Amino acid sequence: MSGWALAADAVVLLHAAFVAFVVAGAALLWRWPRVVWLHLPAALWGAWIEVAGAICPLTPLENGLRARAGEAGYRGGFVEHYVVPVLYPEALTRELQWALAAGVVAVNALLYGGWIASRRRRRSRDGIR
Repeated sequence: MSGWALAADAVVLLHAAFVAFVVAGAALLWRWPRVVWLHLPAALWGAWIEVAGAICPLTPLENGLRARAGEAGYRGGFVEHYVVPVLYPEALTRELQWALAAGVVAVNALLYGGWIASRRRRRSRDGIR
């Protein structure tokens, strides 16, 4: 395997980790509250990419590395190529992209709501205003 192919695989792993962070990174707030400064922009970016129908810059980077390795790239975005075939039997549609964006927002709204509520409970318990 060439260095370019390894780099492309590393980009896929980074991309997958970023998607996981976008979807559920707010769960880290209970342990590391300052993650909010990284997670909130990442979650907004992830939702925007889906709503706008845009392609994350990591996708062309991966495809470029694959081309340099003599491998074929792919059309569409990361979610359409790697995630959708695993989760859904049909191709990515705009409606599905909106649903994915709504899912990101809903999961994170629940996680942020729980985190904010736990901080308020702790502050009132400790007598902090």
